[in-house]
Amino acid sequence: MQTTSELNRRPSPANRPFGLAIFDGNLWMGSWETDRVYVMDPETLQVRNEIQAPGRPYGMVEAGGEMRVVVAHGEDDDRYLYRVRDGAFDLASKTPCPDLTGSFLTARDATIYLGQMHYRRILEMNSDYAVRREIALPTRCAGFAFGPDGRFYMISADDEFENLSFGALDITQDRPQFEVIRRLPDEARYLLHDGSTWWTSLRDANEVATFTI
Repeated sequence: MQTTSELNRRPSPANRPFGLAIFDGNLWMGSWETDRVYVMDPETLQVRNEIQAPGRPYGMVEAGGEMRVVVAHGEDDDRYLYRVRDGAFDLASKTPCPDLTGSFLTARDATIYLGQMHYRRILEMNSDYAVRREIALPTRCAGFAFGPDGRFYMISADDEFENLSFGALDITQDRPQFEVIRRLPDEARYLLHDGSTWWTSLRDANEVATFTI
């Protein structure tokens, strides 16, 4: 098993970073402290634009040529899916997540994957959020994404959300097993592959990190 010594950690442009995505050559990152989405140069992390979210931004992904973002609302922490168009959240696109819960997003072609950590499952959905099937997770999850080899990768966690590991699982199965590849810091939340490098937010350290395998 590999170690985490290869992590390249950099200060986040806003505290409590969470969601990450690549869109139009930019790195998008949501902050839990500011409730904003930051559009950045992926090389320097220089902020090119800031977008106010209608709540706390969680998962985000490019799908169908536009950004989709999970946003939490209110004291009940209900989760909704929004589209981002022309540099702003499209408030008319507000769509309830199934069971009003969801944290992580990734996509492949026209298929969107929504992680629901309370239920330890991933929902496979079409572009209009109709659920096709459920994928049961063997552990708690701190993020997931497709890798350059087409495999599905995830950050696993124990019941206390500690002892985080990066690894792979076969989501063609309804109850896949997790294959550990390397350890990650316990602050790691979210997972993104930009075509050459893995990204994760070190939320409680207020950092963004990259690594390779």
